[in-house]
Amino acid sequence: MRSALPQPIIRVENLTHVYQPGTSLEKSALEEVSFEILEGECVAIVGETGSGKTTLIQHLNGLLKPTHGRVFIEGMDLSRSSISRAELRCRVGLVFQYPEHQLFEETVFDDISFVLRQHSTLTSAEIEEKVRAACLSVGIDYASFRQRSPFELSNGEMRRVALAGVLVRNPTILILDEPTVGLDSEGRQEILREIGDLRRSKSTVIIVSHLVEDLLHLIDRLIVLDRGKIHAVGTPSEVFSLLLKEKKFLFLVPPIFLLLTELREEGWEIPSGVLTPQDALPVLQKNLCPPPGC
Repeated sequence: MRSALPQPIIRVENLTHVYQPGTSLEKSALEEVSFEILEGECVAIVGETGSGKTTLIQHLNGLLKPTHGRVFIEGMDLSRSSISRAELRCRVGLVFQYPEHQLFEETVFDDISFVLRQHSTLTSAEIEEKVRAACLSVGIDYASFRQRSPFELSNGEMRRVALAGVLVRNPTILILDEPTVGLDSEGRQEILREIGDLRRSKSTVIIVSHLVEDLLHLIDRLIVLDRGKIHAVGTPSEVFSLLLKEKKFLFLVPPIFLLLTELREEGWEIPSGVLTPQDALPVLQKNLCPPPGC
């Protein structure tokens, strides 16, 4: 029997959003945006500052309502569904840029468990078990961190605590807005490892970024926004090739992809789909090594 194909878990149809309509400050942030994201996909939404990325993701968990168009989450039309906004935000976890700025409790345990304690009928033991599991999922040692103040942690640790505070609700969709911005190299690698673990768990993950080079080993597709409109959708290779052809948004194209494209045009045997320096190294060595006996 043929296995069932992945189904869209998110569908956006002709989404338009206008801030302060009918006033002198009226501004169109999104115009006729349409796309689908399949269950289990990892998709990056990219573009320049002001392209509409943050406005778009705030529609996916009900923080904003469309001026026109519709958003479907797990088949539910958010404009018509009777689902509560609190329940929706448990299903769609949104981690904002600089989420550590939202930490406010005295201990790591209290911060991660806050929503469970406010809106749950769980027992203390059940809450503790969920917090323990959320800490494990982001690489935090529960025993040594639970009573620490979140404000005494490193930036990377604070961001993982904030992420655990979203994961503790077991969202079916996780949205990360610029998850590595402002972190040092070690902090970025920590967060990317945790995203990789989520990716391997078959979670549906959406990553908002203005750069994608660090994300290429994680993502299935790219959605490029340009001034509130979709400019391109496809695999990283498809999108980078299109941007090179158009000579647009070249800041999104990783230098290694540009180099390999130029070498391919010079006759080097380089397969498509090579995106990272790690993948490129053996390919370059093979082309540089004259057969036989190298």
